[in-house]
This record gives sequence, C-alpha cells and structure tokens, in this order.
Amino acid sequence: MQRKTFLKTLAATAATALAWPLAMTAAQAQTAVDVPFFYPVNVGGPINKLIDAYAEDFGRAHAGTQIKPIYSGNYQETLVKALTGFKSGTPPVTAVLLSTDMFTLIDEEAIVPFDEFIKTDEDRAWLRSFYPAFLKNSQTDGKTWGIPFQRSTVVIYWNKELFKEAGLDPERGPANWQELREYAQKLTKKDANGNVTTWGVQIPSSGFPYWLFQTLTTPNDVILANDKGTAVNLDDPKAIEALEYWVGLAKDGLHPAGVVEWGTTPKDFFEKKAAIVVTTTGNLTNIRNNAGFEFGVGPIPGHRLKGGSPTGGGNFYIFKKTSPEQQQAAFEFIRWITTPERAAQWSIDTGYAATSQAAYDTPALKKYGEEFPPALVARDQLPISVAEFSTFDNQRVTKVLDDALQAALTGKKTPAQALQDAQQEATRLLRPYQ
Repeated sequence: MQRKTFLKTLAATAATALAWPLAMTAAQAQTAVDVPFFYPVNVGGPINKLIDAYAEDFGRAHAGTQIKPIYSGNYQETLVKALTGFKSGTPPVTAVLLSTDMFTLIDEEAIVPFDEFIKTDEDRAWLRSFYPAFLKNSQTDGKTWGIPFQRSTVVIYWNKELFKEAGLDPERGPANWQELREYAQKLTKKDANGNVTTWGVQIPSSGFPYWLFQTLTTPNDVILANDKGTAVNLDDPKAIEALEYWVGLAKDGLHPAGVVEWGTTPKDFFEKKAAIVVTTTGNLTNIRNNAGFEFGVGPIPGHRLKGGSPTGGGNFYIFKKTSPEQQQAAFEFIRWITTPERAAQWSIDTGYAATSQAAYDTPALKKYGEEFPPALVARDQLPISVAEFSTFDNQRVTKVLDDALQAALTGKKTPAQALQDAQQEATRLLRPYQ
C-alpha cells in the first residue's frame, strides 16, 4: 500500500516537473509584449543604427519585451502616420514626435499623460531631473504629456578660417545684432563679376522658419505664443522689428535672398558658401564630422536681451488604443533610454543636448565637454531659452506664420503686413480654443 502511494506521489511529481517548463513557456508567451515605436529617422545622420542598438539592448535586458522601431519619415510624416494609425485603431505604442505636437495630440485625444505611470519616489525624481526649459513644451495644465529625448536649442556656427581672413577673432562669435551685421559685411565675398561666393550669414527659412524666427524674436524680448497654446502675438512691434532685421540682411547682400533651404544649410557651411550659419545643435556631430576646417559654436546673438533661443526637437509620447501592458513597457523603455548615462552617450553620438544636468555630470559627457567645449553651448544657453512656438491646431497655425515669414523674405509683403495678416488668420484658427 505504501509502495503504491509512493509510486503515485512519484508520478505526480514527475508530471508536475514535466508540466513546469510548459507552464513557464505559456506564461512567457502571455507576458511577451511588442512595442511598435515610430521614429522620425531623417532628422540627420545615421541615427537609425543607434536606435536599433538601443532597442536590441533593452530587449536583452527585459525578456519578453520587444521594442520595434519603425522609421517613418520626417517629423511631419511621422505625426501623420501616427495619427492615421490611431484613428484606424492601430497606433504605435510610443513615438518620438516634435515637442510642439503636444497640443495637437492632446486635442486628438491620442496620448496618455505620463502622470499615470509615475508611482514611486524614484519615478518622481526622474521626472524632476529634466531641464525646466525642455519641460515647457512637455507639460500643460498640470500634466506631463511628453518626455524630452532628442532636444536642442539653436546656435550659430562660424568658420574660423574665414574669420581669420576677414581680420576677425576666430575664437569669438558675434554677441549681438549689430556685431552680426558687421561680421557679415566683412565675411561676404564676391567674385570678379560681383556674384557672391560666400555669404556672411545664412539663416534657413524652409522646414522650420518659425523656429529660426524665434532666434530673432527671443533676444528682442517678445514671446510669440502663450503657455496654453490658445493665443499668439505675431504682430507685436518687436516681432516686426525682428523680421525687418532678417529681411534687411538679405536686402543688404549679406544673406541669401528668398527662401533658404533647411537641409542644405550644413552643406553650404561645409563648402564655405556661408561663413556663419544658424541651425540646431542637433547638427553639431554632423558638422564636426564633415567640416574640413576649424569652426566655432556660440549662443544666439542678443539685442534687447542678452540672447536666447527656442528649445526644439522631439519628445516621447505614449498612445491610447494600446494595451496597458504595452503602455507600461513603453514607459519602462522611455525611463531606460533617458537615464543619465544613455542620455549622455546619445548627446555625444548625435549632437543633441542632453536633457538633464545628471547626464552632463556623467564622466563620459564631462570628458567630452572638456575635449570639445562646443558640446556645452546648448546646455549653457538653456537658462535663457524659451518654449518652441506651439499652439492648438499647431500645423495650420504654424503654416500661417511660416507663409508670412517667407512672404516677407521673398519681398511679396512687408514684414509688418506679413505678420499683421498672420496674426489675424491665426487668431481666427485659435478662436474655438479660447
């Protein structure tokens, strides 16, 4: 009798032992989480390889979770694809989109606030660690809707060789509008036929004209949109003065006439077609790798104020119509990829500003900053940086401003008329949100 009982127990134990791996496999299958991740790949440079590596590293460290990067075109194309997917019931779980898309995504009820995932003191400390300047385009009405990731400010780059030729100090960029004009006059070169071969200064006016315009309005002490995204201030006399300055550089032959392409501006700098260019810190690594000459990097020149730049770049967002498990996995990935060590390496690899002081305090970024001081210009400019222009119905309102800027730069309208017309149309578009 005892032997039969023993055999039954042995058989039951064996069955349990055999079933255990199967049970584990089933449990693992149930907890496996795929996280489609939309990323705007053509922001500059071979960044997709870096993103792939991060996704693979996270997957190895988090068994059962697979981050699936989907390279979805530029920022605008990525936004359209993400919202189209959301409306059809197949959104990405997370996406990197412009920080300025926040109001649009809220209005579409497409995203969840990160506050739902902030549960521990460690979570709260992580959220507080981001620079306040970057959170201005990430928070509204007491909630956090985006997490800063590939963020930037606008800076000036100058060719030190051309500065030396023009009798300028190669270690010092222009500090204010007057100096910028004076430097540009000395740096502009013409051939025997009077054709410009090197422009003194170049500010791109395609792609993100409104953003580059803020490099003139911010130091002129004017903010173009309120914090709630419901009203704009485009026809302020100080905004008109800023646009008149930009147009005046071109009229005086110191800056290319008409619309200057965003994408070709770094190339023009490499080819010495422009001595000073105004562009994102996100181009820093690109310029370092491709400029065949020594260059300087400095903050935006001041005017009424010492200086100041809009922040820019992309945030992480988490989408609705995805499972709680997917959303939690996305949150964990976002926490993981924004740790100080990874944020520091991302800054080194791409040129984007690190998003927290803790990242700049890491040994890797400290060493990099000592070896390559231009990497710290974006950080040092943050205390006087402002939120990037962003409103509800952001795509249409921004287009109104972009069209106005280009109308002035191409001579179709005066700066005053262009911005007054833009103010009237933007106010009409925003009336439903007021």
